[in-house]
Amino acid sequence: MSKKLFVGSLSYSVTESQLRDLFSQAGTVESTAVIIDRATGQSKGFGFVEMSSDAEAQAAIKQFNNYNLEGRTIVVNEARPQAPRPAFGGRDSFGGGYGRGGGYGRRF
Repeated sequence: MSKKLFVGSLSYSVTESQLRDLFSQAGTVESTAVIIDRATGQSKGFGFVEMSSDAEAQAAIKQFNNYNLEGRTIVVNEARPQAPRPAFGGRDSFGGGYGRGGGYGRRF
C-alpha cells in the first residue's frame, strides 16, 4: 500500500521531477506534487511524494528529513489527511445567513 509524505521547506525553484529523482533513491515513487499558489503561479515551498510502500516511505523519511536540497534543509514526514473544508453558502460558513444586513430604513 502506498504512503504519502509531506515535504516542507522546499526552495521555490524545486520541481516535481527533482523530487521524483531524489526520492527514487529510497524506493519506487508513485507520484510527486509541488504545491503552487494560484494567484502568483509560484511554489508555496512544500509538496508531497507518494512512495509505493510503508517501508520505502520510512526509508525516505530517514534518508531525506533534514536533507539539504538547493541550500534549504527540507522536512520530510508522513502526510496527514486533509481537514474537511466548510461548504460555501451555509449559515455557519462564509457569506451565509439571512436578514443580517443593515442599512437605512431597516425594520427590526
